[in-house]
Amino acid sequence: MPPRADDSRSTEGGRRAELLDALVDAFAAGGIGDRSLRDIAAAIGTSHRMLLHYFGSRDEMLLAIVEEVERRQTAHLGELPLDPAEAMAEMWANLRRPELRPFERLFFECYARGAQGEEPFTRLLPAAVDGWLAAVDEHAGGAVDPALARLGLAVTRGLLLDLVATGDEQGVDAAAACFVELLRKA
Repeated sequence: MPPRADDSRSTEGGRRAELLDALVDAFAAGGIGDRSLRDIAAAIGTSHRMLLHYFGSRDEMLLAIVEEVERRQTAHLGELPLDPAEAMAEMWANLRRPELRPFERLFFECYARGAQGEEPFTRLLPAAVDGWLAAVDEHAGGAVDPALARLGLAVTRGLLLDLVATGDEQGVDAAAACFVELLRKA
């Protein structure tokens, strides 16, 4: 997992960042699921009141987890090669890791709820696409065709959805490798 949240601008922001890190860790360990806020709070050593204070609601807390994981993953772009095929291969190797599956499931759940117009999940749209496209553009210094960047994001998300839905690692990895080869030939 990429580096933890860092928000030391204030004690308030720092405490929220600490709680968010603990929530991400708890989610990674399968510790949230459909558990109550009280159970989640106890698992990370705080109270449900503190979770409500810093996140507002259970849905806002879930969104904060998704947004933090997305932030960590886009930060990983700076470590990728500039060649689109090599970048895709490395990014896929990172994103397909089994320990990320709970986060990917949560992402797709929140994304679908946003696509249906459900608040507060609409906040993910269009940021979940635009944020990645902007990060790719920044990393590549504008050298990547925006349509190719969008296609890469769409293929990656489609493969991740396939992976979390079917668990067919071999088939999904073969499809990712095929896409990398198409990029090499382009």
